[in-house]
Amino acid sequence: MKSPELPSAGHAEVRIVAADPEAARHVAEILRGCFATTEARSYPAGADGGTRLQLTVDTTRIAEPVRSWLLTSQSSRDDHTQTDEI
Repeated sequence: MKSPELPSAGHAEVRIVAADPEAARHVAEILRGCFATTEARSYPAGADGGTRLQLTVDTTRIAEPVRSWLLTSQSSRDDHTQTDEI
């Protein structure tokens, strides 16, 4: 299986999956309020309906208060990849 292409340095690809398209849009709006982002791309999320939004987040352009939270938080090396992720 081919590995997905990584985003450029300082950027992250975000995937939001929700049964309700409005819920996915709310999460995308929150991300837009915290980071510079691209316009979300919308896709169907399976046979049962739902929505999958994908957007690129520019982590070098962080808004407050997220900047304060990121500076004080620490990432954990115990994080595990989800079973449906590569």
